[in-house]
Parts: sequence; structure tokens; C-alpha cells
Amino acid sequence: MADAKKVLVGEDSSVIQNLTKKILQFQNYEITGAKDGQQVLKFLDKEHYDILLLDINMPKMDGMECARQIRQLEDPEKQTIPIIAITGNARNYTMDDFKEAGINEYLPKPLNFDELVEMVKRYTS
Repeated sequence: MADAKKVLVGEDSSVIQNLTKKILQFQNYEITGAKDGQQVLKFLDKEHYDILLLDINMPKMDGMECARQIRQLEDPEKQTIPIIAITGNARNYTMDDFKEAGINEYLPKPLNFDELVEMVKRYTS
């Protein structure tokens, strides 16, 4: 069996983070959780991930700024990691805003976990 794909979940809600972890682990993904954008960048500095799920509203550094910083990283592999935004305020942003920040797609909250799994599979296969 191939190595499990690694997913980094940047989400300050422990409920959403735990649900996302459980659902994706059930699909054989290896999950790492981060509580804010700064933590996401620290994890990315040490490790390679196949995809990033980023909450837009996080403390210390929000998902939009975090995505922008990831797109500026020197490592070309990390710079191009697929980023899926997770947000409860999608209406505050247009797809152009997400694209400008370097975000590939977004999922609105409350999360549709079937959609989440389908999107993660699409970007990691």
C-alpha cells in the first residue's frame, strides 16, 4: 500500500478539527492539526504535506495571510501545495480574493464532509 497522504488542518475550532481528523483518518489520510496560521507555517517548515485545509478566521494569523505567506516560501514544492479554505464567512470573500491569496478552492461551514473528502481526494491523487 502507498504511503498515506499527509493533510495539515489549520483550524482553531477543536470540534471541527477533530471531526475533520476522524473523517480523513477513516479515509487513510495522515492528519496534523494546527490552531492558527503561525502554527501552520511552523509545521510546514519541518514537514511536507500533500494538502492544506485552512480556516480563514484563526487567531494570530488568519488563513488568507497564511496562504499568502505559503505562496512566498522558497521551497517550490511547499509553495505549490494545494490549499482549501474553510470558512463560515464565504460571503465576505469572492473566489478572486481566495485566488489572489493563493487558495485553490474553498468549502463553506457548516462543512459538508462528503464534499471535503471528495475535494481532498481530488487534490491528492
